[in-house]
Amino acid sequence: MAEIIQRDGTWVFDGTTVRITPGLHRSVPLFRQTYGEIAVPLEAVAGVVYEPERKRGRLRLRLREGADPLLQATGGRLPDAADPYRLIVDIDRSGIAEYVAEEIRHALLLDQIPKEPTRTYLLPGPPVPVSVRSSDGTVSFDGAQVRIDWADTSERVKRATGPRIVAVGDLVQVEWLPNSGYEDGFMRFVTRETVFSKLPPEKDPYALDLWGSTRRDLLTALVATAVTARLPHPSAREQNGESTDRPPHAATVPPPADHHDVLLRRLRELGELHREGVLTDEEFRMTKAAVLRGFG
Repeated sequence: MAEIIQRDGTWVFDGTTVRITPGLHRSVPLFRQTYGEIAVPLEAVAGVVYEPERKRGRLRLRLREGADPLLQATGGRLPDAADPYRLIVDIDRSGIAEYVAEEIRHALLLDQIPKEPTRTYLLPGPPVPVSVRSSDGTVSFDGAQVRIDWADTSERVKRATGPRIVAVGDLVQVEWLPNSGYEDGFMRFVTRETVFSKLPPEKDPYALDLWGSTRRDLLTALVATAVTARLPHPSAREQNGESTDRPPHAATVPPPADHHDVLLRRLRELGELHREGVLTDEEFRMTKAAVLRGFG
């Protein structure tokens, strides 16, 4: 067994699995602490490297393309500090880091692990249910459907549409871009009906506009990953084509008893936003369609 324990976290390799546990020190990003321990099977690993520097070094684990829903959902956009497959190593522990890396490399050779992309996810992603409060609202996922409850600070057009509920079966993919602190980020749930939507995230009723706390907004990647893990693997979409996987259908949610009155009120609110110039003709049309689908 090869093991290295650092303030940044702990890596343990037993010959078949690299077990990564985030450190509890305040310097460890909230995202990594919330994501928790990750067990990476050897067959998901493409390589490992130790990068020594003057005062410290870094262990980096490289996974095979398509093996991890976290990497698929975030598209390599996680900040370095939030990357769970990177470990900061004190310079006096560089020998141990090199030993851990060499043990993993040796096992990859012995087991003849290929470096080609995988045909299925080899890691499960975060458990569900999962819920995150962001700057634009609270997004929750229970394994079957996504729900967005807008914040008081959300654009009026979003609040007028009410909570957004989307079944996994209606989703094509999740688009995610982190809030960098300099530029806003977003998380968009793309359905077959909205795949060509041109609405900006702040007005899109299927998107969260991430503009507040970068530390808190980064947690939306948990939801993006959990949803991605339950969508068809990219290899299946490439082979079959997204339009042939399942017939499109609208997400349905049991309406409340007074749903007709609620529907009329929301349509009136959208009409007012349109007349006031808050919504363009195209935005009004698309948002009205989203509201009607929600009450279908």
